[in-house]
Amino acid sequence: MDKRIGDPPTCHPVLDARHVAQARIVLCDLDGCLISEGRAFDEAPDFVAGCGDRLWIVSNRSDMTAAALAQQLARLQLDIPRDRILLAGECALSHLAETGLNRLRLQAAEPLRKLAVEMGFELNHPLPQAVLLCRDPKLTVDGFGSLLNDLDRDIPLWIANEDLSHPGLDGRVVAETGALLAALRAIRPQLGWHTVGKPHPYMLHHALDAAGIAPEAAIFLGDNPDTDGRAARRAGVPFLQIDRSLAR
Repeated sequence: MDKRIGDPPTCHPVLDARHVAQARIVLCDLDGCLISEGRAFDEAPDFVAGCGDRLWIVSNRSDMTAAALAQQLARLQLDIPRDRILLAGECALSHLAETGLNRLRLQAAEPLRKLAVEMGFELNHPLPQAVLLCRDPKLTVDGFGSLLNDLDRDIPLWIANEDLSHPGLDGRVVAETGALLAALRAIRPQLGWHTVGKPHPYMLHHALDAAGIAPEAAIFLGDNPDTDGRAARRAGVPFLQIDRSLAR
């Protein structure tokens, strides 16, 4: 691979396995790179097949589990096993479990809530040890007050990711977890939080450690230089940006 850490990111309009042929591990964002609104981009199946077992998904998704996503991707002819799919919501739950927390205020879609219960979290305790905010389409203005009341008791806030949105089909905007955080901060501007989602390098480090691959032997493909690119820099991994506007 000619690219070196610290070089400006290379941009390509589509995924192409030839661009990552020399990488020992290929880390790839999901929405905007492989799929959009549940549909695979045309070149995605060939890219996945060309990367083989070097490919890991590293996504800020926080509304589903890796197991469910693997099944969804298989229906799109994208065969990626669940143990090579890292999703910010699921990773946040795993991280909190590793810290020993078991009482959690979880604001998330039902698949994440079900997983949390299976992991042993108590979700309805009156004194939670942490609040975790994931993408939750059911959260309304009426729910913000309850969340902030918990946080006013100095309970730490964790969020799955800071993304305000991700790209949908034809460039349409899909609101993300960061938009919920922004709404909370409009009420409490001083609100602080923790995250394992990109641009934090947590998920990239996890994939590299699991594969036993050094950062300089990897490559990370993403469509968002502010989150994907920053995460790559922080992990010391070369970054290749997928910019589909170049193909228009």
